[in-house]
Amino acid sequence: MQNHFELFQLPQQFALDQGQLDAAYREVQNRVHPDKFVQASEAEKRVAMQWATRANEAYQTLKKPLKRARYLCELQGVDLQTESNTSMPAAFLMQQMEWREAFDEARQGKNEAALLRLERELNSALRAQLHAVGNSIDLGNFQEAALQIRTCMFLEKFIADIAALEE
Repeated sequence: MQNHFELFQLPQQFALDQGQLDAAYREVQNRVHPDKFVQASEAEKRVAMQWATRANEAYQTLKKPLKRARYLCELQGVDLQTESNTSMPAAFLMQQMEWREAFDEARQGKNEAALLRLERELNSALRAQLHAVGNSIDLGNFQEAALQIRTCMFLEKFIADIAALEE
């Protein structure tokens, strides 16, 4: 069975051209769109629907850098251990504590400017971490990428927590 990159005829790498991905997705969707199978048998309609669903899943995975990184690790047989392995580098744990304190202070003081600053800082850290993930994957160091992906997941969750508070 084809992997997501093969489905869209894209190189199996972290860095992706979003325009190429979008075009490849549209091309696959055009070939399997249910409207093209109105006169087809039930079996053909079912197969077309399965391909359309698979293309959607593949597109959603490759479109987002963190999902793409996780997928690339999975293709290499690397278990990200997102549930069982919560170990992080000591420096990152210290940084986490500082961010949590800043978050708690801003939340208790209803300081929106401080929350926005923290959110910008976390987004910047996430971008830097995703860049590191891409470098690790490009170098074939998928174990290192797995650790970095877990760090990204923490950052994404923390950013979502702040966004939920802002709403």
